[in-house]
Amino acid sequence: MSKAIGMVEYKTVSTGILAADLVLKTAQVDVIEAQTVCPGKYIILFTGDISAVRASIEAASTRYPEQLIDSFLLGNPHEGIFPAIYGTAQIKNRNALGVLETFDAAAIFVAADEAAKTAEIELIEIRVARGMCGKSYVFLTGEVAAVEAAIAKAKAAVGTNGMYLDSSVVASPDPKLWETIL
Repeated sequence: MSKAIGMVEYKTVSTGILAADLVLKTAQVDVIEAQTVCPGKYIILFTGDISAVRASIEAASTRYPEQLIDSFLLGNPHEGIFPAIYGTAQIKNRNALGVLETFDAAAIFVAADEAAKTAEIELIEIRVARGMCGKSYVFLTGEVAAVEAAIAKAKAAVGTNGMYLDSSVVASPDPKLWETIL
């Protein structure tokens, strides 16, 4: 059984709380985050064996479909995902900077995983819908060509469901900009 990460994202806090309880009662999963995010949505991000995460997503999505915004399941997520979530990524090289934004919380994890598995880049931070009207973003770094390839693949992955908002690549960020990011 593989380790997986999953999320369900709801329009309302009250349904989100019901879904969080159901997620935990459905299968053996561990909550990474369960909280209100802008603009009053509720996310449940959790991890466990792939079958447990799948069962919990299915249960919550089926029970509360009317308030569901989005969900995802990543089997074998890139190892850089967790430090980027927690803000503990240790960035070795400050090369090109890539930024990708999505309209929702769930899509940013899919984008970050795709980016990290596409090219030799480092995930810096995954910011999930806090203080941004429900939008989310990922910062990443690496050589210019790697960052461009990672952003292109991530954009394609989340663009299919309409959640892609914007992205950019800064080839050589000013050191003062790096200070604001790291």
